[in-house]
Amino acid sequence: MEWRIKKIKLELKYIWKISRNASEYKENFIVEFEQDGIIGLGEVAPNIRYNENPDIIQIAFNSFVNRAQSPIEDVKELMRFLDIDNMPNALRFGIESAFIHWYCKKNEINIQDYLGVNKPEKVATCYTLPIMDVNEIAPFYKEYNLARFKHLKVKINDASGLEMLDALQKVSNQSLMVDANEAWKDVSQLIDFLPNLSKYPILFVEQPMPAHLAEEYVYLKKRSPFAIIADESVLDKPDMNTLEKQFHGINMKLMKAGGYLNGLRILNEARKRNMLTMVGCMIETTLGIHSAWNLCADVNYADLDGCLIVANEPFHLLKEEQGYLSEQVLNTAMHQ
Repeated sequence: MEWRIKKIKLELKYIWKISRNASEYKENFIVEFEQDGIIGLGEVAPNIRYNENPDIIQIAFNSFVNRAQSPIEDVKELMRFLDIDNMPNALRFGIESAFIHWYCKKNEINIQDYLGVNKPEKVATCYTLPIMDVNEIAPFYKEYNLARFKHLKVKINDASGLEMLDALQKVSNQSLMVDANEAWKDVSQLIDFLPNLSKYPILFVEQPMPAHLAEEYVYLKKRSPFAIIADESVLDKPDMNTLEKQFHGINMKLMKAGGYLNGLRILNEARKRNMLTMVGCMIETTLGIHSAWNLCADVNYADLDGCLIVANEPFHLLKEEQGYLSEQVLNTAMHQ
């Protein structure tokens, strides 16, 4: 048995700018689990919003390997090593998914059967526009042929949001998801702002305020003209009873949930409460995005475009055609 990890640098097709930061590249990790001559792979996409960076990931992985010295035959055994300390969620997912991919290959079962979920065929993903100058919207829309996507997601802040939406509406009639990444700090200002969006084809507004503004979200939900979706408020141990009072739905990301099993649990808890469900992603290769794709058969929305902005995507486990993601059958080397 051997665990390995390696860093990969993902070059982006353009600068990825949201309300918190901007990036020209992303550093992720690939976790490898090898046992009985079989290898399983998982991806780790650290996010500084959750105090994750490459150094922290490497230290935590070394600590895990020092504990996990004996052969592991099932996921329950793996959990004994994962549950010992406060492991970064992105790393926990990378480790768990590498093991599950190994287990499924060894036992010749597909991931959907292992997880007890329906297999998706084609998944309609939205495409996300980063924050940019208004005069860049139309050229960007044309250059990346965004007309092929069913929905678009727009990253906005309170300063440039309406101008971006105006510019986008001139070239697009697609339904829109508005993602503020916690840009608003004052709930009253946000409530005053939201009616300005009524002239646009808005599906929902995602995480407009910081996650710690718990009571403000309860207040907002009762007064918002649009559905409010939780993103940064949904980590590995969300209080679903509280989220139900704050939001109309959730965006579950495996890198935040810390694993397939926990991510599926979160989605099922949301469904029990009749909340909207979306599966999202970080900037990832198709290794990580394929993992999220596995859970998309029965969700309301998918935001799985993180691999589409990577210029040097190495795995090619998914293909995108007319805004739909499906499995790329030609690649069998990823042990999934």
